[in-house]
Amino acid sequence: MRRLVISFGALLLLGFYAPPPASGLEPIAKRYQNCTLLRRTYPGGVAMPGAVNSGGATYSRPKYSKSLYKANKHLDRDKDRIACEN
Repeated sequence: MRRLVISFGALLLLGFYAPPPASGLEPIAKRYQNCTLLRRTYPGGVAMPGAVNSGGATYSRPKYSKSLYKANKHLDRDKDRIACEN
């Protein structure tokens, strides 16, 4: 009887336990209005992972983030998957 009560209590505790959310997801990316505002936070711009600059040498390395680039894709003038590179 005692084992039954302990087992039942353990099942109840496990049933009410909610695991924490997955941490592998990127947070919601901020959308910037222009490159001046974006470069205050990301001096090298933002890029898709694996992007290569087609416009020549840059001064700073971009922040590689798929969600951040997608939110600011409108700022990528030369369509090289790096927005606001300098």
